[in-house]
Amino acid sequence: MKKTAFAFAAIAAAALTFGPQGAKAGTLEDVKARGVLNCIVNTGLPGFSYTDKSGRWKGFDADMCRSVAAAVLGDGEKVKFIPATGKTRFTLLNSKEGDVIFRNTTWTFARDVDVKLNFIHTTYYDGQGFIVRKSKGVKHVKELDGATICIQTGTSTELNLADYFRANKISYKPVPIESNEEARKNYLADRCDSYTTDRSGLAATRATFDKPGEHVILPEIVSKEPLGPVVRHGDDQWADIVRWSVYALIAGEEHGVTAGNADKMGSSTNNPNVKRLLGTEGDLGAQLGLDKEWAKRAIKAQGNYAEIFERNLGESTNIGLERGLNAHYTKGGLQYSPPFR
Repeated sequence: MKKTAFAFAAIAAAALTFGPQGAKAGTLEDVKARGVLNCIVNTGLPGFSYTDKSGRWKGFDADMCRSVAAAVLGDGEKVKFIPATGKTRFTLLNSKEGDVIFRNTTWTFARDVDVKLNFIHTTYYDGQGFIVRKSKGVKHVKELDGATICIQTGTSTELNLADYFRANKISYKPVPIESNEEARKNYLADRCDSYTTDRSGLAATRATFDKPGEHVILPEIVSKEPLGPVVRHGDDQWADIVRWSVYALIAGEEHGVTAGNADKMGSSTNNPNVKRLLGTEGDLGAQLGLDKEWAKRAIKAQGNYAEIFERNLGESTNIGLERGLNAHYTKGGLQYSPPFR
């Protein structure tokens, strides 16, 4: 009986160490001990993640990094930004050099299952497109037969390009590049007839041209590109923290909670949904290993989803993107948060 009791005790100890509870001593504890969130971002894409003249990281993805840092560490500035190419981003994540990817990364079957990644939520619904000079007179993608096309290697964009041209029995000559900036330089130097990537990325890149009006994004969308944050397999608690931090931004838009009014609403609202979101009723944070005000801090750091979108990508910016599919579901879009309860 003693041996049996000892065996059960050993199994119980192992379950605590390696089982679902053990996951709680993973990325969250690493981030807290380090005091900084290591966030993997694009090497430079205007509107999403790029450095300004002072060297500060800005953009839609960069702001969401700060929102997660605020939720976990209490300060949205406690972020180390790690720029990565299409080839290096997953290696950096799975080697634990980064805690999360916020780098306009497409959710695909192979990445989810084979590369062992957890895709959190689609923060930007996109599709692949093509940009060309107006002077070339090209109106549709199928007119690019035999064209040279700049394409980032190690991306789903590269595979989509091959699939589309093969399916339509047209040819192209790839000009492989590793970063958006390299593609921009090659395209402007006329080393490729067209550049293909996510349409949002094309709009962002075109906004940096001296004469953006001389370039057109073709009307065809040749793929689905659900873009969003990514974490490693095997740490459910950390995946939940990133997921629900993003949901907090979307729920903030739904309930009118902004960076400027979050403190006031937390103490004055009679809406139980808002009270739970902002931590004045219940304690959802405890279930994540965080405190009661984690979601409020996520919203206060950079604003709710709408504030982050409009400041970095919206129609009042030089990028000028409409919300479209990325509008809140109450306004005909796909952005939707499950209930905070």
